[in-house]
Amino acid sequence: MTRIKIISKFVLAIFLIGAGITNFLNPAFFLRIMPPYLPLHKELVLVSGIFEVLLGVLLLVPASSRWDAWGMVALLIAVFPANLYVFQHARADPSIAPCSSPASAIAGRLYPLGILVCETRKHCRQAGVMRWFAQALSSIESMLAVLPTV
Repeated sequence: MTRIKIISKFVLAIFLIGAGITNFLNPAFFLRIMPPYLPLHKELVLVSGIFEVLLGVLLLVPASSRWDAWGMVALLIAVFPANLYVFQHARADPSIAPCSSPASAIAGRLYPLGILVCETRKHCRQAGVMRWFAQALSSIESMLAVLPTV
């Protein structure tokens, strides 16, 4: 594995572990961004935190790459409604996210998600998980790149 791949895996692992720990240290932030149509907000925040920490640790264990890639696919799907909710409602309800405009919501929430999607796509491809999913993530990357101009 090249030095760049090792570094990107390590950075992604740190990001996931840090985000997961934040779910426990500051659950109020994540509770604010939960879409109202989802039940059990507190439980979902804690469960996503557990999985973010677990997937971050597994990312550092080469033997678990395939399982970790599948887990990250599921995690990205699971947290996407909250990210979309922030983008759609940040301007109308500033308590959701301290954004003054949809552009701020994009910069503060969707760009980091785009980076996570890029890194996950690379990891999925390296682990041999679902070529079609790697292609779908590539399409999401393209969509995220166009959003600010819409």
